[in-house]
Amino acid sequence: METLDIEQAAGFLSRDIREVGKLASRGQLPGRRVNGEWRFAMAELKHWLETRLHEYTEDELQALEASHQGGPEPLLAGLLSEMTTAVPLVASTRGSVLRELVRLAEGSWQVYDPDAVLAAITQREEMVTTALSSGVAIPHPHRPLSSAVLGDSLVAFGRTPRAVPFGGGRGSLTDLFFLVLCTDERTHLRVLARLSRLLRRDGLIEQLRAAESPNEAYDILTGAERELLTG
Repeated sequence: METLDIEQAAGFLSRDIREVGKLASRGQLPGRRVNGEWRFAMAELKHWLETRLHEYTEDELQALEASHQGGPEPLLAGLLSEMTTAVPLVASTRGSVLRELVRLAEGSWQVYDPDAVLAAITQREEMVTTALSSGVAIPHPHRPLSSAVLGDSLVAFGRTPRAVPFGGGRGSLTDLFFLVLCTDERTHLRVLARLSRLLRRDGLIEQLRAAESPNEAYDILTGAERELLTG
């Protein structure tokens, strides 16, 4: 298992080293002391980060993108396509949503083993749901997929006709779904950070709910990304 010292962990999380130390000391960040020094398991840090991206500020999200070798260039526009966008995505349960998203992703011709993809995203949802309080969920595997399963990184988007129970707390329902499938850790974290930034833009979620076709939803998302990078 890959482990990081506190300086490496701070760089990975794009947080101040003193803040990382405080979070670890308070038990709010998974870590352990070895000979008096903090050590962090990469897998645990990654999971912690994924579940807290919604708490990051815009500046912190931009720093996170940059720290993983990302510049201010379009990202979603290169990974999402009209072929991997479905409005509507015909599904009414968590299981059927995941199956339909994988089927949608196959339209990219990059999914070599759809059963393995489905198993990976199902396992991740069973660990901790990716549903957000906004009615959006971002299913993704716990770790990047191998070249035997996925040819290249991609994003699929679907909107169900009616919101469905997807694991969000307090009886919340979900109708907007972004499937994120990546072949490497760097791209995976950059995509999650970019989506987190986009979903904060005023009116974007409402526009996606009002979209009448896959083409319109695709144009809304890619247009919002262009505005994000130039605004």
